[in-house]
Amino acid sequence: MRTRPRQRKNPLRRGSDRLQWWLSRFLLALAAAGLPAAPAVGLASYHSQVREAQAEAAARHPVTARLAEDVPAGLDTRTVPAVVTWTADGTTHRTTTEVDSGQGVGAPVQIWLDAHGTVVHAPATAGQAAAVAWTDALVAATALPLVSVLAWKGTLYVLDRRRYARWDAEWQQVEPHWTRRQPS
Repeated sequence: MRTRPRQRKNPLRRGSDRLQWWLSRFLLALAAAGLPAAPAVGLASYHSQVREAQAEAAARHPVTARLAEDVPAGLDTRTVPAVVTWTADGTTHRTTTEVDSGQGVGAPVQIWLDAHGTVVHAPATAGQAAAVAWTDALVAATALPLVSVLAWKGTLYVLDRRRYARWDAEWQQVEPHWTRRQPS
């Protein structure tokens, strides 16, 4: 003996109800399938970031520069732009870079140079690579379920509008007979 009647033979179940049922199952499976992908995305991102940081570290080298001017202590910022100088190959170089506030002339400042002697930012650290990986994994873990929920809500909105329009059209036909009112 069956405990549930066959849903396909239910005369009250509309085609839109069947579509809604199947779509809900599909979107739920899609959202659940996206969750195992998050660690894979995070690991791939981490390995990519570590390789990039290693390449940066190999192509860059630190240089100790000296402040060319006093840097006042800023109340609202920790770092401020200041002019620094350094000597390489017997030539004095000068550039503006971000330094900690509150330092005097001649204070040592570490800067990073690439192979061409251009000032660049410091290579990424392992902690920065991990932060990017966690962010990518979090985005991957939430993106597919969020898209599934939005698709579900959008579909319900469209299906409900169609159902209400059909009910309204049917009521316009039935209501005059039911209430014995003449259509206007």
